[in-house]
Amino acid sequence: MVRTRNAPSFFERVYEVVKMIPEGQVATYGQIAAIVSHRQAARTVGWALASLQAGTDVPWHRVINTHGVISLRNLDQPSEVQRLLLAQEGIATDQEGRIDLQAYQWRGLDWPEVEALRRKWNRKLQGDNGPGVS
Repeated sequence: MVRTRNAPSFFERVYEVVKMIPEGQVATYGQIAAIVSHRQAARTVGWALASLQAGTDVPWHRVINTHGVISLRNLDQPSEVQRLLLAQEGIATDQEGRIDLQAYQWRGLDWPEVEALRRKWNRKLQGDNGPGVS
């Protein structure tokens, strides 16, 4: 199968899903990976977010590790920046910098929503942008 120019890359799919995380909630790298492809791609989700340019509209700061901890290693966006952005959205951290996932974790997408996204990405991969789209 040949990838078309319009097909979203893994990183683009990550960004699309991260934009769905509501303000005041967080998701884990593994949660995003499970929606985009499979849970084993959590590290690649981190790479995708680390590659974002300053001023992006992707709310990268809403993605944390599975233990509820900010695990950012991007020197351009230190963890304190992420902590401040989360605090501005009302997301609290404890003294160890942990976020209560039971209180703040995004419930994610229902399976039919995930399937709809994957069908959309597959259509683009096959060069079919859907009805009325050229």
